[in-house]
Amino acid sequence: MHRHDGFRELDRQECLRLLEQVPLGRVVYTENALPAVLPVNFFLDRDLGVVLRTSAASRMARAVDTSVVAFEVDRFEEATRSGWSVVVTGRAALVTDPAEAERLARSGPVSWAPVGDGAFVRIEPELVTGRVLENVSPGHRATA
Repeated sequence: MHRHDGFRELDRQECLRLLEQVPLGRVVYTENALPAVLPVNFFLDRDLGVVLRTSAASRMARAVDTSVVAFEVDRFEEATRSGWSVVVTGRAALVTDPAEAERLARSGPVSWAPVGDGAFVRIEPELVTGRVLENVSPGHRATA
C-alpha cells in the first residue's frame, strides 16, 4: 500500500478485536473448482478460532472440511467514507468431538437459519490480516 492512500494495515491483535465486534462474515471456499462466498454468522471461540454453525448436510460444510478457506468481516460507514476489513485464512474442519460440539452448542453461535442437524465448522486462524480506511476526503481516490 502507498503511504498516503488512506489505508492503514492492522496488526493481528487489532484484527481479532474488530472480529469480535460483528455478528456476520463471509466464508470464501472452493466448490467444484469454483470460488464460492457465503454470508454466515459466527463466533470467535476462546482459542480465537472462528466457529460457524451450519447443517451437517450443507454443501458448504462438505466443501470446507479439511480445506483452507478465507473468512472476511468488515464494517463501513458510507457517510464518513471510513471502515475496516479483516480476513482470517486457515484450515477449516467439522467439529467431530462430541464433547466439543456440546460445549459449542451451549456457548457457540446460534445459526440464523434453521438447522435441524446442526454441525460446527472451526477455522483455525493461521493468517490474520486487516486494514482500515480513514480520513479520506470526498475527492480522494484511494487505490486498493
